Amino acid sequence: MAKITCIVCPTGCVMNVEDIDGRISVDGNKCPNGAEYAVVEMTAPKRVITSLVKIGHGVVPVKTNGGIDKNKIFDALAVLKGLVLTAPIITGDVIVKNVLGSGVDFVATGSFPE
Repeated sequence: MAKITCIVCPTGCVMNVEDIDGRISVDGNKCPNGAEYAVVEMTAPKRVITSLVKIGHGVVPVKTNGGIDKNKIFDALAVLKGLVLTAPIITGDVIVKNVLGSGVDFVATGSFPE
């Protein structure tokens, strides 16, 4: 049995999660979102990735607009390695589309005018 603290909302329910013959059992959640989070966390955990990308003499902060499989985080970061952007960059601009075929994009979380 594993204890997982839900991060979907500020309540932070502490849930007991158990895999019983391939079926995930969850208790302690106060809403269905917590149970869904626990199942994903036990079967295919994903993370939003944040990083920085070079642009001119500075950097632009970026993040994924969805979760990437936890076991592919370093592969996703490798996609950004060596990338140098050209100004202007506006918050929300897609920097890398469909990272590793995941359907998730790296997007700018800051602006860098010309």
